[in-house]
Amino acid sequence: MKTDQATTEIKQDNNDFTLFCSGTWTIATIPTIIKQLKIFYKNLHQNNTVCWDFEGITEFDSAGFLIILNYFDKCKDLGCKSTLRGLSKKHQMMHDLLRKNMVETRIASKESNFFAHIGEKSIYFWKDFSAFLAFLGESTMALFYYFLHPSSIRFRAMVKHIDDALIGALGIIALTAFLIGVVIAYQSAVQLEKFGANIFIVDMIGISVTRELAPLITAIVVAGRSGSSYTAQIGVMKLTEEVDAMKTMGFDPFRFLVLPRTLALMIALPLLIFFADIVGILGGMIISKIQLNISYSEFINHLRSALDVKHYWVGLIKGPFFAWLIASVGCFRGFQVSPDTESIGYYTTVSVVNAIFLVIACDALFSIILTELKI
Repeated sequence: MKTDQATTEIKQDNNDFTLFCSGTWTIATIPTIIKQLKIFYKNLHQNNTVCWDFEGITEFDSAGFLIILNYFDKCKDLGCKSTLRGLSKKHQMMHDLLRKNMVETRIASKESNFFAHIGEKSIYFWKDFSAFLAFLGESTMALFYYFLHPSSIRFRAMVKHIDDALIGALGIIALTAFLIGVVIAYQSAVQLEKFGANIFIVDMIGISVTRELAPLITAIVVAGRSGSSYTAQIGVMKLTEEVDAMKTMGFDPFRFLVLPRTLALMIALPLLIFFADIVGILGGMIISKIQLNISYSEFINHLRSALDVKHYWVGLIKGPFFAWLIASVGCFRGFQVSPDTESIGYYTTVSVVNAIFLVIACDALFSIILTELKI
């Protein structure tokens, strides 16, 4: 492979390669050098030995030498044994200087990449948060339009979404709530039995299930079930350009897609929490009978005095807030889906993770506020 300015002649002896470099290796001949070295590099394998011979080079600058060092390192990374020979004293000094600067540059690059990664993540988070706030603003404006024009409310769509979120989720909510009641009763029974305080298991089950666990567990299940489905449904509509078609025809996607789902979930989730309260307490009552020999009538009678109505209402009041967060995040992520199938899976996963995190954070905020208010 020869040119008027830079030449690399290759001599092969079994697995041993020798590159005889000659001519002018400067910034002006870099395109030619790279073409030649790319062809050579493609033919290398892990067991090869490469010797770079520089005796025929008449002129060298730092740009040409950096190309050599770059491919020298690539050969070593591939698993080849690489050596340099024929370096003059001047070239050896250039080699040492460039090697030192390359090491320092790599260290600085790693540090800058770390901070650059943090910066990129921060910018992405801020843009994402700003977009979510804009989404909430659009949803609020659409809600005001509903109030001003009640005839525009899509009651049929709301009923359908209530059926999907409520009736369809009864089975998994029943199983989850029952198991939560069983776990609480089993764990509490072991400790309370040591102190002869068996009857207080009723207080623990009643308050913990109605006030905290039933709302939280129900919201998490609904986030994984309904929140993900909202993202997938709207995401597919974006892929098939149905959302763009709606806008073209003058239909507001927020009034037709977002609000029916949000309002439906805000109605369905408190009902699911009420159902989970009953099933969770039932599971605890059964285990109390088995483990501590507390009869069903005794359990119910003590529950009436132990469970204040405020605990029940605290759990139900959380429902609409949790539902609003789940539906808003699910719809928001659905509108972010880009025109490829992978983004549907990505944003569906992100919506579930975001919704669960926001539900737990909201529950923590409720706990702090209600404790300060002594409710």
